[in-house]
Amino acid sequence: MNNILILMILSTLFSALNPSRNAGDQSGKKTDKWFEKKEWLEGWKSVPDESIDRRQFSESYRKHRERWEKAFQFLRDNDFGKMELKRYDILGDELYATVSRYLTKDAGEAAFEAHRKYIDIQYVTEGKEWIGIAPLSYKRTMIQPYDAEKDIEFMTVSGGTERLALPGRFFIFFPSDAHKPGLADGSKGNVLKIVVKVKAD
Repeated sequence: MNNILILMILSTLFSALNPSRNAGDQSGKKTDKWFEKKEWLEGWKSVPDESIDRRQFSESYRKHRERWEKAFQFLRDNDFGKMELKRYDILGDELYATVSRYLTKDAGEAAFEAHRKYIDIQYVTEGKEWIGIAPLSYKRTMIQPYDAEKDIEFMTVSGGTERLALPGRFFIFFPSDAHKPGLADGSKGNVLKIVVKVKAD
């Protein structure tokens, strides 16, 4: 029996004895294929940022499909430059959006934040800003403890990255994501942003 045949047999045995690994690989490929088809965008012409956790998104989408469909339909169907700066209820407390206009900040004027009850879809429709992104596990010190009524806590983190938010690109932040939005790109500038809040459970 030659070495190649032995390796093939061992590989087959390993796959048979480790079905979860095999299934995980297939599941990941299936999720990527589904994500990249972008049918879930409901026809909204925007690009998902590379920072989005595809696995978490696909799991949440399967669990709460109506919320996600309504969220992307809301983003697709509205001209936000003509809308009032306020909260818009889409499915009551299960799904709502805020339209706000503000001046971006220097990094030292902002802190990382995280939510427990809601997932954020963040979309800059006018202007540009940098957003700091880090896993919640990178939390270093607490600045403001979790406020259940506002569903927010503030912290510092060790590490992370920054992504540029521009019209045509959106972000999704899960409860496991700490994020620091609204950062100036060099000089401070005006931004019009839509944040859609999708109830996590």
